[in-house]
Amino acid sequence: MLQRIVNDTSLSAISAGFIAVLVGFASATAIVFQAAIAAGANQAQIESWIWALGLGMGLSTLGLSLWYKRPIIIAWSTPGAALIATSLVDGDIGVSVGTFVFVGLLTLVVGITGLFNKIVQLIPVPLAAAMLAGILVQFGIDIFVSLKAMPFLVICMLITYVITKNVLPRYTIPVVLIVGIVICGLTDTLQFNQLSFEFAQPVWVTPTFTMASIIGIGIPLFIVTMTSQNLPGVAILKSSGYQQQPVSPVISTTGITTAILAPFGGFTFNLAAITAAICTSDESHPDPKKRYIAGVSVGVFNILAGLFGTAVVSLFAAFPQAFVASLAGLALLSTIANSLQTALASGSQKDAAIITFLFTASGISFFCISSAFWGILLGLVWVHAKIK
Repeated sequence: MLQRIVNDTSLSAISAGFIAVLVGFASATAIVFQAAIAAGANQAQIESWIWALGLGMGLSTLGLSLWYKRPIIIAWSTPGAALIATSLVDGDIGVSVGTFVFVGLLTLVVGITGLFNKIVQLIPVPLAAAMLAGILVQFGIDIFVSLKAMPFLVICMLITYVITKNVLPRYTIPVVLIVGIVICGLTDTLQFNQLSFEFAQPVWVTPTFTMASIIGIGIPLFIVTMTSQNLPGVAILKSSGYQQQPVSPVISTTGITTAILAPFGGFTFNLAAITAAICTSDESHPDPKKRYIAGVSVGVFNILAGLFGTAVVSLFAAFPQAFVASLAGLALLSTIANSLQTALASGSQKDAAIITFLFTASGISFFCISSAFWGILLGLVWVHAKIK
């Protein structure tokens, strides 16, 4: 087992894992902080949230990736964090934790019964690919949006990407990462002055269960996580060639992880979408059977981020936003292209796929449920109605 891992390890896969963790923390940590404050957490409890989220994501990703030999990436629910930040108003941390435990147990039930797996099997691959492309297209656009903020940095990263893609395609993203960091260092845009390495301390909060919070927050949080995170997460696996991946055990794992770590701040765990696309792409490794190393890498980096929770925010905040946005977009370019190709390859479902893509890309949400769900729903209606 250990020898196989050593043989399968590659710089590109490790780099993909690091970039996935960098993008995840840099793009959503602020939302998690807002959610923690809204839930009534104090400073020590906020650090405990980072500890719980890092360890929960890291251990579950590491375990699942090694078990299935595929990059099974587990993340916190960013839409869920946004929902918590905007919906919790009383600031009772015990009630908040009770609600998170309920969501974890409900997720576990859905996983054990296989209900979510049955729903996923009804989604055609072209529609799943179209939804994935719709989710990721904004990241591609953000490469060029970032030109306005830091043109020299972004242009250098783009040139590096084009050259390396033709000369050393397997190491394209690692080289782009190194070049970007060097340029940020030379232009003095890396802010490491407030970085301190201290271990985060877990803080237990006894859960309190109230029907009002379970119905008003728990049910919406469960729906948002399932539709906005788990559904796209499965779509990424299917679009990347892992159609035979058992989904129910993965969903059950996220439910157990949530229920156990909720008292420490692990509010919701689920299949990753954006960061998973980085790890399942050709940029991670040309051989799909060796991309699980990217999942192992994500697991290790997330565990480190959780253990050093007090430093993680300042660490990821040290990178300029233009750098993070450009790096993410470049790492996802191949996935966007492959997803669009898969979505439009089927003549009979091409119209449904383009509808799914456009609606998902619009970002329009209804009832706190993201456009990814509504896009796939509209595509399914289009297919079954046989609209030409």
